[in-house]
Amino acid sequence: MLTTVPGTFPAGLGEPLNAIITANSDPDVMKDQEQEGGLRNYFLSFGYASECLGQHLGDDQAANVGDGQGLLNETAVIRWDYGDPELGSCKETIEGGGHFRYWPQIGSQADSGALFLAVSYELPIKLQHDIIPNGYNLGRDWMIGNATNQEIPTLTLTNTSTFTGQTSWNNYTYQTDVSYTSGLLSNTSEGINHYLSVGVNGSTAIDGLVAVMTVKIVGRPATSFAFRAMTLSSPWTLLSVAISSLLLPALSLL
Repeated sequence: MLTTVPGTFPAGLGEPLNAIITANSDPDVMKDQEQEGGLRNYFLSFGYASECLGQHLGDDQAANVGDGQGLLNETAVIRWDYGDPELGSCKETIEGGGHFRYWPQIGSQADSGALFLAVSYELPIKLQHDIIPNGYNLGRDWMIGNATNQEIPTLTLTNTSTFTGQTSWNNYTYQTDVSYTSGLLSNTSEGINHYLSVGVNGSTAIDGLVAVMTVKIVGRPATSFAFRAMTLSSPWTLLSVAISSLLLPALSLL
Protein backbone atom coordinates (compact mmCIF):
# COMPACT_ATOMS: atom_id res chain seq x y z
CA MET A 1 0.00 0.00 0.00
CA LEU A 2 2.26 2.73 -1.33
CA THR A 3 1.45 5.78 -3.37
CA THR A 4 3.18 6.54 -6.65
CA VAL A 5 5.27 9.72 -6.45
CA PRO A 6 6.34 11.42 -9.70
CA GLY A 7 9.97 12.35 -10.26
CA THR A 8 11.66 10.40 -7.48
CA PHE A 9 15.28 9.31 -7.51
CA PRO A 10 15.59 6.47 -7.91
CA ALA A 11 12.37 6.25 -9.87
CA GLY A 12 9.36 4.39 -8.56
CA LEU A 13 9.40 5.39 -4.88
CA GLY A 14 6.17 5.86 -2.96
CA GLU A 15 4.72 6.90 0.39
CA PRO A 16 2.79 4.64 2.77
CA LEU A 17 -0.99 4.55 3.00
CA ASN A 18 -0.67 4.37 6.76
CA ALA A 19 -4.17 5.27 7.98
CA ILE A 20 -7.68 4.21 6.95
CA ILE A 21 -11.05 5.72 7.88
CA THR A 22 -13.39 2.75 7.72
CA ALA A 23 -16.78 2.61 6.05
CA ASN A 24 -18.22 1.71 9.46
CA SER A 25 -17.86 5.38 10.34
CA ASP A 26 -20.88 7.67 10.62
CA PRO A 27 -22.40 8.20 7.14
CA ASP A 28 -22.27 11.97 7.59
CA VAL A 29 -18.54 11.81 8.30
CA MET A 30 -17.99 9.98 5.02
CA LYS A 31 -19.45 12.88 3.00
CA ASP A 32 -16.58 14.98 1.66
CA GLN A 33 -17.89 18.33 2.84
CA GLU A 34 -17.63 20.70 5.79
CA GLN A 35 -21.39 21.12 6.17
CA GLU A 36 -23.53 18.92 8.43
CA GLY A 37 -20.59 17.45 10.28
CA GLY A 38 -18.95 16.07 7.14
CA LEU A 39 -15.41 14.87 6.54
CA ARG A 40 -13.80 18.31 6.25
CA ASN A 41 -15.47 19.38 9.52
CA TYR A 42 -14.08 16.25 11.17
CA PHE A 43 -10.59 17.13 9.94
CA LEU A 44 -10.97 20.63 11.38
CA SER A 45 -11.93 19.12 14.75
CA PHE A 46 -8.38 17.85 15.19
CA GLY A 47 -6.52 20.73 13.60
CA TYR A 48 -6.18 19.89 9.90
CA ALA A 49 -7.60 22.08 7.12
CA SER A 50 -7.94 22.16 3.36
CA GLU A 51 -5.14 23.62 1.28
CA CYS A 52 -4.11 27.27 1.39
CA LEU A 53 -6.90 29.47 0.00
CA GLY A 54 -8.22 26.46 -1.88
CA GLN A 55 -5.13 26.33 -4.11
CA HIS A 56 -3.40 23.00 -4.66
CA LEU A 57 0.39 23.16 -4.51
CA GLY A 58 2.84 20.44 -5.43
CA ASP A 59 2.64 17.35 -7.58
CA ASP A 60 -0.24 14.93 -7.25
CA GLN A 61 0.47 11.45 -5.96
CA ALA A 62 -1.48 8.45 -7.21
CA ALA A 63 -2.59 5.30 -5.41
CA ASN A 64 -4.34 2.03 -6.14
CA VAL A 65 -6.71 1.21 -3.27
CA GLY A 66 -7.78 -2.13 -4.71
CA ASP A 67 -11.20 -1.11 -5.96
CA GLY A 68 -10.65 -1.86 -9.64
CA GLN A 69 -9.92 1.71 -10.72
CA GLY A 70 -6.15 1.32 -10.80
CA LEU A 71 -3.96 4.31 -10.02
CA LEU A 72 -5.89 7.50 -9.29
CA ASN A 73 -4.64 10.88 -8.13
CA GLU A 74 -5.30 11.98 -4.57
CA THR A 75 -8.68 13.52 -3.79
CA ALA A 76 -7.09 16.32 -1.74
CA VAL A 77 -4.19 17.28 0.51
CA ILE A 78 -5.10 18.26 4.08
CA ARG A 79 -2.59 20.23 6.16
CA TRP A 80 -1.96 20.99 9.84
CA ASP A 81 -3.57 24.40 10.37
CA TYR A 82 -1.50 25.73 13.30
CA GLY A 83 -4.72 26.68 15.12
CA ASP A 84 -5.93 28.86 12.23
CA PRO A 85 -8.48 27.01 10.07
CA GLU A 86 -8.60 29.78 7.47
CA LEU A 87 -4.91 30.46 6.79
CA GLY A 88 -2.98 27.93 8.85
CA SER A 89 -2.55 25.52 5.96
CA CYS A 90 -0.71 28.33 4.15
CA LYS A 91 1.74 28.41 7.06
CA GLU A 92 2.14 24.64 6.86
CA THR A 93 2.96 24.89 3.17
CA ILE A 94 5.79 27.33 3.97
CA GLU A 95 7.02 26.12 7.36
CA GLY A 96 6.23 22.42 7.06
CA GLY A 97 4.21 20.22 9.37
CA GLY A 98 1.75 17.38 9.41
CA HIS A 99 -0.27 16.68 6.29
CA PHE A 100 -2.01 13.85 4.51
CA ARG A 101 -3.49 12.89 1.16
CA TYR A 102 -6.51 10.63 0.80
CA TRP A 103 -8.28 8.35 -1.65
CA PRO A 104 -11.79 6.82 -1.41
CA GLN A 105 -12.35 3.14 -2.16
CA ILE A 106 -15.39 3.43 -4.44
CA GLY A 107 -14.67 1.30 -7.51
CA SER A 108 -16.73 -1.55 -8.92
CA GLN A 109 -14.52 -4.23 -7.36
CA ALA A 110 -14.55 -2.77 -3.84
CA ASP A 111 -17.11 -0.07 -3.14
CA SER A 112 -16.62 0.17 0.62
CA GLY A 113 -16.38 3.95 0.75
CA ALA A 114 -13.38 3.68 3.10
CA LEU A 115 -10.76 6.40 2.89
CA PHE A 116 -7.06 5.58 2.56
CA LEU A 117 -4.68 8.22 3.94
CA ALA A 118 -0.98 8.80 3.32
CA VAL A 119 0.15 10.72 6.40
CA SER A 120 3.56 12.30 7.05
CA TYR A 121 5.37 15.28 8.55
CA GLU A 122 7.36 17.46 6.18
CA LEU A 123 10.14 20.02 6.55
CA PRO A 124 9.77 23.66 5.37
CA ILE A 125 9.56 24.50 1.70
CA LYS A 126 13.11 25.94 1.80
CA LEU A 127 14.24 22.39 2.60
CA GLN A 128 12.26 21.01 -0.37
CA HIS A 129 9.54 19.54 1.87
CA ASP A 130 11.72 16.57 2.75
CA ILE A 131 10.22 14.26 5.38
CA ILE A 132 11.62 14.49 8.92
CA PRO A 133 13.35 11.46 10.46
CA ASN A 134 10.70 8.84 11.25
CA GLY A 135 8.27 11.28 9.69
CA TYR A 136 5.81 8.76 8.25
CA ASN A 137 5.28 7.03 11.59
CA LEU A 138 5.36 10.27 13.60
CA GLY A 139 3.08 12.09 11.16
CA ARG A 140 0.56 9.26 11.42
CA ASP A 141 0.71 9.16 15.19
CA TRP A 142 0.54 12.92 15.71
CA MET A 143 -2.60 12.96 13.58
CA ILE A 144 -4.06 10.05 15.56
CA GLY A 145 -3.04 11.74 18.82
CA ASN A 146 -4.98 14.84 17.90
CA ALA A 147 -7.97 12.83 16.67
CA THR A 148 -8.12 10.87 19.95
CA ASN A 149 -7.00 13.64 22.32
CA GLN A 150 -3.91 11.88 23.67
CA GLU A 151 -0.24 11.23 23.06
CA ILE A 152 0.57 8.16 20.94
CA PRO A 153 3.76 6.23 21.89
CA THR A 154 5.17 5.68 18.40
CA LEU A 155 8.19 3.63 19.44
CA THR A 156 6.19 1.07 21.43
CA LEU A 157 3.16 0.58 19.17
CA THR A 158 2.15 -2.94 18.16
CA ASN A 159 -0.60 -4.50 16.08
CA THR A 160 -2.69 -4.78 19.25
CA SER A 161 -2.53 -1.07 20.16
CA THR A 162 -5.90 0.72 20.41
CA PHE A 163 -6.92 4.27 21.27
CA THR A 164 -10.17 6.21 21.53
CA GLY A 165 -11.03 9.84 22.12
CA GLN A 166 -13.20 12.78 21.15
CA THR A 167 -12.80 16.10 19.32
CA SER A 168 -15.25 18.88 18.46
CA TRP A 169 -15.75 21.51 15.80
CA ASN A 170 -18.73 23.67 14.84
CA ASN A 171 -20.77 22.01 17.63
CA TYR A 172 -20.25 18.52 16.22
CA THR A 173 -18.47 16.08 18.50
CA TYR A 174 -16.68 13.08 17.04
CA GLN A 175 -15.51 9.90 18.70
CA THR A 176 -12.57 8.24 16.96
CA ASP A 177 -11.73 4.62 17.74
CA VAL A 178 -8.35 3.51 16.41
CA SER A 179 -6.71 0.11 16.15
CA TYR A 180 -3.25 -0.41 14.71
CA THR A 181 -2.91 -3.33 12.34
CA SER A 182 -0.06 -5.07 10.54
CA GLY A 183 0.04 -6.96 7.26
CA LEU A 184 -1.00 -4.13 4.94
CA LEU A 185 2.45 -2.51 4.88
CA SER A 186 5.94 -3.89 5.35
CA ASN A 187 8.36 -2.80 8.05
CA THR A 188 10.90 -1.51 5.54
CA SER A 189 12.76 1.30 3.82
CA GLU A 190 12.58 -0.40 0.43
CA GLY A 191 10.64 1.62 -2.11
CA ILE A 192 9.90 4.44 0.35
CA ASN A 193 10.22 8.06 -0.78
CA HIS A 194 12.81 10.09 1.19
CA TYR A 195 14.13 6.84 2.68
CA LEU A 196 17.58 8.34 3.24
CA SER A 197 16.29 11.01 5.62
CA VAL A 198 13.38 9.13 7.18
CA GLY A 199 15.07 5.91 8.25
CA VAL A 200 17.85 6.90 10.66
CA ASN A 201 20.02 5.23 13.30
CA GLY A 202 19.44 1.84 11.74
CA SER A 203 15.65 2.08 11.77
CA THR A 204 13.42 1.42 8.77
CA ALA A 205 11.53 4.26 7.11
CA ILE A 206 8.13 2.83 8.09
CA ASP A 207 7.12 0.46 10.89
CA GLY A 208 4.55 -1.49 8.86
CA LEU A 209 1.58 -0.42 11.00
CA VAL A 210 -1.65 1.11 9.69
CA ALA A 211 -3.97 3.12 11.93
CA VAL A 212 -7.54 1.95 11.26
CA MET A 213 -10.01 4.64 12.32
CA THR A 214 -13.75 4.42 12.90
CA VAL A 215 -15.42 7.79 13.47
CA LYS A 216 -18.85 8.38 14.98
CA ILE A 217 -20.71 11.65 15.54
CA VAL A 218 -21.71 11.61 19.22
CA GLY A 219 -22.90 15.20 19.50
CA ARG A 220 -24.68 17.51 17.08
CA PRO A 221 -25.73 21.19 17.19
CA ALA A 222 -29.15 21.82 18.68
CA THR A 223 -30.11 24.03 15.73
CA SER A 224 -28.74 24.83 12.30
CA PHE A 225 -27.72 28.26 13.62
CA ALA A 226 -25.22 26.92 16.12
CA PHE A 227 -22.19 29.17 16.52
CA ARG A 228 -18.83 28.10 15.18
CA ALA A 229 -16.59 26.91 17.98
CA MET A 230 -13.61 24.66 18.42
CA THR A 231 -12.50 22.63 21.40
CA LEU A 232 -8.74 22.87 21.78
CA SER A 233 -7.38 19.85 23.55
CA SER A 234 -4.12 18.76 25.06
CA PRO A 235 -2.64 16.96 22.00
CA TRP A 236 -2.32 20.36 20.28
CA THR A 237 0.11 21.29 23.04
CA LEU A 238 1.73 17.88 22.93
CA LEU A 239 2.17 18.19 19.17
CA SER A 240 3.75 21.63 19.47
CA VAL A 241 6.19 20.46 22.13
CA ALA A 242 7.01 17.26 20.25
CA ILE A 243 7.66 19.14 17.01
CA SER A 244 9.95 21.71 18.61
CA SER A 245 11.95 19.03 20.42
CA LEU A 246 12.32 16.88 17.31
CA LEU A 247 12.88 19.37 14.52
CA LEU A 248 16.24 20.82 15.55
CA PRO A 249 17.97 17.44 15.97
CA ALA A 250 16.20 16.23 12.84
CA LEU A 251 17.62 19.05 10.77
CA SER A 252 21.12 18.22 11.95
CA LEU A 253 20.74 14.76 10.45
CA LEU A 254 19.99 16.01 6.94
